[in-house]
Amino acid sequence: MIATKPGHMPRLIYRIRLRRGRKGERKSFSEAYHIALLDAAHQQLGGPIVLVWDNLNTHVSARMRGLVEHRAWLTVILPAYAPELNPVEGVWAHLTKKMLNELARLIKTRLKKRQYRPHLISGFITKIGLSDKPP
Repeated sequence: MIATKPGHMPRLIYRIRLRRGRKGERKSFSEAYHIALLDAAHQQLGGPIVLVWDNLNTHVSARMRGLVEHRAWLTVILPAYAPELNPVEGVWAHLTKKMLNELARLIKTRLKKRQYRPHLISGFITKIGLSDKPP
């Protein structure tokens, strides 16, 4: 979330949710997660929030509308789809570009290390029940 306040520098406020891949575990942020982020932002900013949201199903659900209604300090605006008007899109684009470059370097380095460990490669072959010896 990008927060702006007259007379102050803009802020990036975020929370990270790690998905563990457990059966039945939700893949996306829930309404409760979003509202907890907004409550934390409200505490940090110390004032009312006007939130411009996209039409993600979690943002427009009946449960979310109920949670928003109980927060007098929160005003939600849901414009038509316009990612070019959302500064968070720029944050994600910048972040993912940097991450992809770093990830590519990391993968290349890690593969290179494994390339020089033939006993490790042999172990992977043996693990699936094959022999690493020529017929």
